[in-house]
Amino acid sequence: MNFINYKIKAYAVAILGSGMFIACAQTKSVTAAKSAVETSKSGKVVPTNLRWSERMMLSEMHRFPESWMLDFSKSPKWTYPSAIVLDGAEKLYEKTGKKEYYDYISDFGEKLVKEDGTILTYELEKYNIDLLNSGNVLLYLYEKEKKEKYLKALKMLRTQIDGQPRTKEGSFWHKKIYPYQVWLDGLYMGMPFYTHYTRDFVKGAEATKAYDDIVFQFDSVQKNLLDKKTGLLYHGWDESKEQAWADKKTGLSPNFWGRGMGWYGMAMVDVLDYLPKDHPGRAKLISYIKSYADAIIKVQDKKSGLWYQVLDKPLEKGNYEEATASAMFVYTIIKSVNEGYLPKSYKTAAKKGYDGIIRNLITVDENGVVNLNKCCAVAGLGGKPYRDGSYEYYVNEEIRSNDGKGTGPFILASLEFEK
Repeated sequence: MNFINYKIKAYAVAILGSGMFIACAQTKSVTAAKSAVETSKSGKVVPTNLRWSERMMLSEMHRFPESWMLDFSKSPKWTYPSAIVLDGAEKLYEKTGKKEYYDYISDFGEKLVKEDGTILTYELEKYNIDLLNSGNVLLYLYEKEKKEKYLKALKMLRTQIDGQPRTKEGSFWHKKIYPYQVWLDGLYMGMPFYTHYTRDFVKGAEATKAYDDIVFQFDSVQKNLLDKKTGLLYHGWDESKEQAWADKKTGLSPNFWGRGMGWYGMAMVDVLDYLPKDHPGRAKLISYIKSYADAIIKVQDKKSGLWYQVLDKPLEKGNYEEATASAMFVYTIIKSVNEGYLPKSYKTAAKKGYDGIIRNLITVDENGVVNLNKCCAVAGLGGKPYRDGSYEYYVNEEIRSNDGKGTGPFILASLEFEK
């Protein structure tokens, strides 16, 4: 009797699961139809005969049927990791013309931006620089669709830059709740959007002023966060030197966090996509990229080709080869080689890192779905509970698979190798 009850319950769960799948599929009919065709051809959800860029993108779309889910969100939320994966989707759409990639991007804008231009869950008054990054998706969608709601939303995001609190010399605070603090993360979160918006909507002297301000943000970071001995940059700097994590003399946080450095590298190469060719700041950014690449190659693991959660302490207890930083470094170096910012000889380090990711951090399910493992879920400084920036703090943060902060850069790096 117990066995019969068990079978009935199992059948009910199977039916319920099927219903949930169907409901989800109905919300993304184009993607579902495409997936069904691909599955029927290969017997797999994600065909294994595609290149890694598409295999990972399709895997993300399978895991997160709606693009607002990409940050493991349970309901539509304006967060930055979605934009990194969608950057890959944009480039894949341009490369392949496959409409399911465009629909996936477009759905993000449709769900997150109301007709009056307001953005779900976005609060301007928090002055959180992280929340500018998804503005890149709207810049793309406005270029394609010219919807008034996207223009209104973009203008609102741009006003955040005008009001964003700054250090005495002019560096953006990371958030209003983190006074006087500059984090490496913030350069990626804000500067590509700021540069792209300026290129598309600002002209003349105002544009020059904005470009100068953008380059200054990198100048300031090089001045205040760079360790001249190693060439690495510390995660954060507190101008006031009041934070418990800040050195009382320098204001610097105590460690070189892998993804913090990763954000900074991607910020430089992505800003150069939009900074005018004749702007004097280009040469400076390219010189920073060279210094940066030399520093991270020195701490690249010689055997695996990967990078560690805390970059300069590979042998200390608890440290591990971390996926998001590794993917970001590979993307930064290979894109810099492709664009001519670095000599071709640097491709060796990028390829070693890329192969190391595929060999050590990628797993493929029986249905073809690709996973990126050993991603640091999140790390920061201060806040509640307090994050002290210690070695122990970084290596004990949650580790998970398929974080958009890793899968996105992996897609972008793959596309650079596939050029």
